[in-house]
Amino acid sequence: MSSLLDLLTNQLGGNAVEQIAGRIGADQNTTSKALSTALPLLLTALSRNAANPQGAQSLHTALAKDHSGGILDDVMGFVGGATSSANGAGILKHVLGGQRPTVEQGIAQASGLNSNSVGQLLELAAPLLMGALGRTTQQEGLDANGLAQFLGGQQQAVQSQTPDLLGMLGGLIDQNRDGNVLDDVTHIASKFFGGKQ
Repeated sequence: MSSLLDLLTNQLGGNAVEQIAGRIGADQNTTSKALSTALPLLLTALSRNAANPQGAQSLHTALAKDHSGGILDDVMGFVGGATSSANGAGILKHVLGGQRPTVEQGIAQASGLNSNSVGQLLELAAPLLMGALGRTTQQEGLDANGLAQFLGGQQQAVQSQTPDLLGMLGGLIDQNRDGNVLDDVTHIASKFFGGKQ
């Protein structure tokens, strides 16, 4: 199975990143840098949420109901849409819970974006990631258990390519950190977005 991050990287070409940057009021390079941290972090959070049967079933149900992957066919339309942020906020509430402010602060310190812009970025990135995951779930015919295994495999794939990334991102999700490690996280994660940095 293909990597979710690779799938999203292919969809988030320069034009899409430029439009996201305009939406959040930032330049394209800084936006790309923030995305390269945000997407692996959200993927890690999704995998952790699906690590138990109840979480996996809830995620599988949400994907089947609301995230078929069609969003990837019109990324530009989604980014420019009026409801994109509202949908993203709901996803982030489930994925990050009370850790959202901590995550936003960490990404802000790493990327140079302000926390408000990071919040908007996450609200755009979360539905895109869910769309990619939903498309993969449909194409591969995954049930809840298969989805959990797939996400676990995605974590392992990230870790095998960038051994330090998962622990750093996991630490950010687990507890408050001072944000300093995110300079390294951004450097490591940028390997997924090589041409866009």
